Amino acid sequence: MNPLLPAAIQSDLVLASGSPRRAEILRMLGFEFEVIVAAVAEDVPAGANPPLHARDLALCKARAAAQSRSRGWFIGADTIVVVDGDILNKPGSPAEALAMHRRLRDRWHRVYTGVALYAPESGRHVEATECTEVHFRNWDDGILERYVATGEGDDKAGAYAIQGYGAMLVHEIRGCYFNVMGFPVTCFLELLRAARPEAGRDAH
Repeated sequence: MNPLLPAAIQSDLVLASGSPRRAEILRMLGFEFEVIVAAVAEDVPAGANPPLHARDLALCKARAAAQSRSRGWFIGADTIVVVDGDILNKPGSPAEALAMHRRLRDRWHRVYTGVALYAPESGRHVEATECTEVHFRNWDDGILERYVATGEGDDKAGAYAIQGYGAMLVHEIRGCYFNVMGFPVTCFLELLRAARPEAGRDAH
């Protein structure tokens, strides 16, 4: 239980994600939650607006996971990397990962994470998108190839993990570090309070 928030605002939380990083961040903050994951297609439609796409997919994940039970607050999240207006999802191969890194090096890109809270009992939902700007170092191909070979970025948007070896790729960030990990803390807390204002007024 998080000691800084009323207990009522933290009850019946369900993480609609199999991401160990999101679970790790929630546990770090002291939240207790279940994990229920439902398969959702993450295809990017042509002409998709990146922040809206991330937000809508987060809500879609929360709703899909909520099919398994009729109550609780389901937490959905989706992270994408954007450069030149193009959305870089999880790489499909080492060659694709390397191509992403070559494109990202020595320049800025944006990381968007959509977060949604959904209550199946009432149908109520709130959602938002957080953006962090990230600047990569100008590593040569040899370093990039060795990073790709670690496999660390295989299941991650943009083919890197800032909390792992991928920290060496990053020169600077503007915004929320946890957003680049895949779960923006402040954004989530604001949504939690907005979703349950009556609980937020209760005593601890």
